[in-house]
Amino acid sequence: MSSEQVPTLEPAPHGAAGSRIADVLRKSILAGEYEPGARIRQEELADRHGASRLPVREALRALEGEGLVTVVANTGAWVSRLSLAECEEMYQIRERIEPLLLRFNVPLLSDESIDKLEALAMQMELSADIEGFITLDRQFHLSMYGVAQTNVLGDTVLRLWNRTHHYRRAFMHVFSRGNDQSVHYEHHLLVSAIRRRDLDEAERVLAGHIRRTRLELARHPEVFSETH
Repeated sequence: MSSEQVPTLEPAPHGAAGSRIADVLRKSILAGEYEPGARIRQEELADRHGASRLPVREALRALEGEGLVTVVANTGAWVSRLSLAECEEMYQIRERIEPLLLRFNVPLLSDESIDKLEALAMQMELSADIEGFITLDRQFHLSMYGVAQTNVLGDTVLRLWNRTHHYRRAFMHVFSRGNDQSVHYEHHLLVSAIRRRDLDEAERVLAGHIRRTRLELARHPEVFSETH
């Protein structure tokens, strides 16, 4: 896999229909079309895609493995949601393991890939659209992690990103109300450290970047009550 590609890291559901349904539903969830805690009705998905229940169940199992969906046996499926305490814990985990994943990848990133990271950082800084920023931000971060082959770490980081994705969107709505440029400053610092192949500095900047989002979210508990 080239470093500019966003890693998928997760197994696809069996069968073309299950893969297609999972792809559409994944994009809808990540785009915010489903709120955390929203019920996902299997019969509606089956009708919409002209499929039977089997590929729908396969798609839901795949998305459950990615952390996007919660399936309760004999009850139904919902878009995964988090409490403030759960989100806090996941961000604490991310602060510790995501810099390690970055350390594995930095020596393998090509100069061309680093140039693309820098271009993404500039695009984010110039973007006035929150949804556009969220898409670019996900591409920026996950592109840094797509080179090194890992057995557990890459999958774990991707699941944590998926579980906290909606709350990063909420954070950006809070962030955009002020004129705080720190997120962009940190992105540029991160690219600079990666370009110098300074592993310790890259880890330090990334950990602080994740920590700042965690602390900001903790200051806005209404983000979590609104999504339950």
